[in-house]
Amino acid sequence: MRRALAACLALSLGAAPVGVFLMLRRMSLAADAISHAILPGAAVAYLASGLSLSTMTFGGMVAGIAVALLAGGVARHSVIREDTSFAAFYLISLSAGVLLISARGGNVDLLHVLFGSVLALDDAALILLSAFATLSVAALALGLRLLVFECCDPAYLARVSRLGPLAHYGFMTLVVVNLVGGFHALGTLMAVGIVILPAASARFWVDSVPSLLVAAAALAFAGSTGGLLLSFYFGLPAGPAIVLTLGAVYLLSMFVGPRGSIFR
Repeated sequence: MRRALAACLALSLGAAPVGVFLMLRRMSLAADAISHAILPGAAVAYLASGLSLSTMTFGGMVAGIAVALLAGGVARHSVIREDTSFAAFYLISLSAGVLLISARGGNVDLLHVLFGSVLALDDAALILLSAFATLSVAALALGLRLLVFECCDPAYLARVSRLGPLAHYGFMTLVVVNLVGGFHALGTLMAVGIVILPAASARFWVDSVPSLLVAAAALAFAGSTGGLLLSFYFGLPAGPAIVLTLGAVYLLSMFVGPRGSIFR
């Protein structure tokens, strides 16, 4: 439980602020697609070396970055829009990953990859998640102004700076890094929950970018802690309990939040 709590803190600090920019870019569903795109790379690594942290991380990152680049390239150079392109690659990746694991592994292995094992993380996994969180916080701190410009007015950024492509592809790399970290703890099916749900919840409470980043991280950690407590005292699976608690926070914020909620 202590290791799981430390992992949730690392994910909250790294993944939830990234989710804020996904929300501002209207790319929340793209995160879901990239999360599932990790699966084939992780599956190939699993077939090669079993449940190895380093190889599955490398395989997942290669697959996630490849799908992000492919989906963006198809959208830029064809009549297919970006949301459709991501959806297509998401379906292909998920099917291929499940097929690969099912062909050589068992149901337990498949469930481990799809739903994660936040209660079974070791020191190496915690160090990896902490490193990803540190990288995300540092990158967002250094590139905050650039990312805000790229979210709000990419055409203006393209006129005044040549750093627009760096902001876009660097940010997509951050998304993949955090989803790979979430994959080790929550699995490919639910890793996106700790990225998107806290950011969406924070939007109902604050309305400036710095406040959104802080509020998303705080709500992610509070919801994760609540989910772990529910799993401990009621014998629930930890990963689904965490995501459902984050979902409950979102529903509560949607109804009673002071910034544009339903009752407001």
